[in-house]
Amino acid sequence: MKTLTLHRNYFPHGTYSRLCDENGNPFLVTVERAWKNNQASISCVPEGIYDLVPHTSPKFGSCYALVAPELGVTIYGPSLRTHILFHVANKASQLEGCVAPGLTFGVLDNEWAVHNSRDAFDKFMAYLGGEKARLVIKRA
Repeated sequence: MKTLTLHRNYFPHGTYSRLCDENGNPFLVTVERAWKNNQASISCVPEGIYDLVPHTSPKFGSCYALVAPELGVTIYGPSLRTHILFHVANKASQLEGCVAPGLTFGVLDNEWAVHNSRDAFDKFMAYLGGEKARLVIKRA
């Protein structure tokens, strides 16, 4: 099973990170909501170890879901947080607790963002190849 590491940088307006492969090589960048005490829909999820599980979302189609019951994160509940997905988006304001990959950091509509999210998401999906993986989230 592949293990990816998300090295987070926290800001009041969002969480911007580097996603590294199992050898520690930067693979993609990501955007999430700012840390707001793990509040549903407005905060990124807590640091920790998650399973990345292939998932089909009614809204986003094929994607990956984060699962860590001990951190209160499951796909369907009951839990503190549900449906935390890796999916296409460019800005923290487009997310409700999920993680969006990008190829580079930048600015979009006067908001910090990731660019080329669709291409990054396709790269992410191809890299994991529909297999379950592990995600370690920690402060950079």
